[in-house]
Amino acid sequence: MLKDLLERWPLIQQIRTGADGTGPESMSRRTKKLAPKNQDAEFTRGVCPYCGVGCGQMIFHKDGELVSVEGDAGSPISRGHLCPKGADTFELHTHPQRLMTVKHRRPFATEWEEMDLEAAMDRVAELVWQSRERTFVENENGEYVNHTTKIAHLGGATLDNEENYLIKKLFTGGLGMVCISNQARI
Repeated sequence: MLKDLLERWPLIQQIRTGADGTGPESMSRRTKKLAPKNQDAEFTRGVCPYCGVGCGQMIFHKDGELVSVEGDAGSPISRGHLCPKGADTFELHTHPQRLMTVKHRRPFATEWEEMDLEAAMDRVAELVWQSRERTFVENENGEYVNHTTKIAHLGGATLDNEENYLIKKLFTGGLGMVCISNQARI
């Protein structure tokens, strides 16, 4: 049994064959069976969600589970490279301590409480509309302005032109905001 174990040991095989240890003699049975974590997984091309550069990512998934997120070598922007934040996209989505619920702290409260997503979205919409109604100006110095300067919007740089256009239309035409910016400019 010990002899069999020693004969399978890559070091003994290297000594016996005189090889330099960079070929198959350096592999054990276990290492010969190793496969990449994304083997047999499907992938979808995406864009890193962090800054406005637009680095390409390949999102590997299998059986409805996220397997890995890697830099996309086919991306003309990043050519397969990701910054430390982009390289941690997988952990951002899969870390066991990731918050998966909406947290809300009532005015003057010291503790956070969980809130239903639908209730949170309704609350945000309600507060935005209340602010707009309270601060909306139709005429200023005899001129028709139809706007509010008391609400601002900061957009994400990873959206495409069409999405940014629609968001701008919603906030300027729909709500009358004039304070609109995008993180890519900051």
